Amino acid sequence: MSTQVTYNAKGITFSEIGATKVKDFLEQQQADLAVAGLRVGVKGGGCSGFQYQLAFDEQRDGDVVFEDHGLRILVDSPSLPYVDGSQIDYVEAMTGAGFQVVNPNVVAACGCGSSFRVADEEEVSAV
Repeated sequence: MSTQVTYNAKGITFSEIGATKVKDFLEQQQADLAVAGLRVGVKGGGCSGFQYQLAFDEQRDGDVVFEDHGLRILVDSPSLPYVDGSQIDYVEAMTGAGFQVVNPNVVAACGCGSSFRVADEEEVSAV
């Protein structure tokens, strides 16, 4: 017996500067914007339980795809509940520059910001 589960996602968006940086990179790589985008995922690990995985990639089977600012955001289905509702920003700081996930699902994060924990971590398996 199988159970069908539906999930109404809030989506993932870019900040203005996040979108600009993604578009600049994809154009430099001469990527096909019809299939390429920024992959946002999570994996188990880090001092708080999960770590973000961001990469420029092409759509794969099973991906959930969001579009914002004319760009694609690719998320594998198991990662979606952990990052749904997030915004991808680009931050320049004294410690360096890079993409930052502004995630409303996070209840705790490590001091360096590279790992995080969500409220129902015990109820879902690590990716």
